Amino acid sequence: MRILIASIVLLAIVVLPLLTIYHRAKHGKGGKTQLIVNFCCFFGLIAFATVFLFTQSAEAAEASKGLVESDAFASGMQYIAAALAVGLSGIGGGVAVASSASAALGALSENEEIFGKSLIFVGLAEGVALYGMLIAFMILPTA
Repeated sequence: MRILIASIVLLAIVVLPLLTIYHRAKHGKGGKTQLIVNFCCFFGLIAFATVFLFTQSAEAAEASKGLVESDAFASGMQYIAAALAVGLSGIGGGVAVASSASAALGALSENEEIFGKSLIFVGLAEGVALYGMLIAFMILPTA
């Protein structure tokens, strides 16, 4: 039953906005905002389904014992947190490297003596992604 509900919601979030975007593009109107909202809703649904629909259930164990604590939710949240740390820091590092590297190349074409200074700024921007990966390794279970 959960899979059916998840499929219906997934189709409602993916198919309907894409049809709207296609209709707007066919009539010469922009659909960039709708596409961005569609992607955000889609990945939000995937995160929601991962946390709440696809974790293990302890309903049968609760009937035989009192309150049973399950590790599945905590483990799932660790993996989601690690993925968010790596993904968001990678996106932030990419944006930072793109802007700092283009500015460094522009400045370097005017004055060749500032190569070392510009390289430091590009390296600092790239370090953001590495820090996200280090945080992910700290979040994930070791065994």
